[in-house]
Amino acid sequence: MSRISPRKRFGQHFLADQIVLESIIRAFSPKRDDRVLEIGPGTGTLTEVLLDHLDHLVAIEVDRDMVKYLCHRFSGSPLSILQQDILSTNIRSHDVLGESSSVRIIGNLPYNISTPLLFHIFDSLDIVQDMLFMVQKEVALRLVAQAGDRSYGRLSVMASLHVDTELLLDVQPESFSPPPKVTSSIIHMQPKHPAIKPKNRERLEMLVKTAFSNRRKTLRNALSNMVAPEQFKQVGIDYSLRPENLEPLDYLRLSEIRD
Repeated sequence: MSRISPRKRFGQHFLADQIVLESIIRAFSPKRDDRVLEIGPGTGTLTEVLLDHLDHLVAIEVDRDMVKYLCHRFSGSPLSILQQDILSTNIRSHDVLGESSSVRIIGNLPYNISTPLLFHIFDSLDIVQDMLFMVQKEVALRLVAQAGDRSYGRLSVMASLHVDTELLLDVQPESFSPPPKVTSSIIHMQPKHPAIKPKNRERLEMLVKTAFSNRRKTLRNALSNMVAPEQFKQVGIDYSLRPENLEPLDYLRLSEIRD
């Protein structure tokens, strides 16, 4: 079966650098009995290396033609391929977990879905052991940004409340086929222990989203429809500050104020 070309509509850029692949495997350090989910295997460059270290591997791929190619390439191997959209995949399902109680997740995330995908996975962190992802460098910087940093925003806050993120290394465009127009980064994410469990997840997400949609305003004005001035005082937060000045736990406290 002939090789197939990357598709722009799926944001496909295939990793083709052996040195980077080796760096990913060293960082991920897979053990034979690990339950591993690979997101977006593409033509299977990373898949092939992972299979050398694992007794079984589950991969999710949305592209039907790519799935056919992978099934042909890895026929007879301990690889299970799910043709699904990861954004609508139940990570807790038996197809993903098998008989295991937890899963490790790895993948070169398409640039166009990396942020919504992370939010999707955050809903199932109690069964996620860890994650190693290739993302656009801009996304990586937002994930590790601290309050006051230029890249600090909604993703920084929500990620910080759910996971500890480490930026491992940058990957240049020429490591991919076709080369993207941006630099990528490899990140490792570990769910927080003990987990931080918001009392009202929807309100927290809306609060953070609203704040950073009005990031040039003071908190009092940015969140005028959600938090009253006296409620800022109730939790000891200065409402003359701007959204980027608050720590993630400050947003959690604001979201849990009772009317």
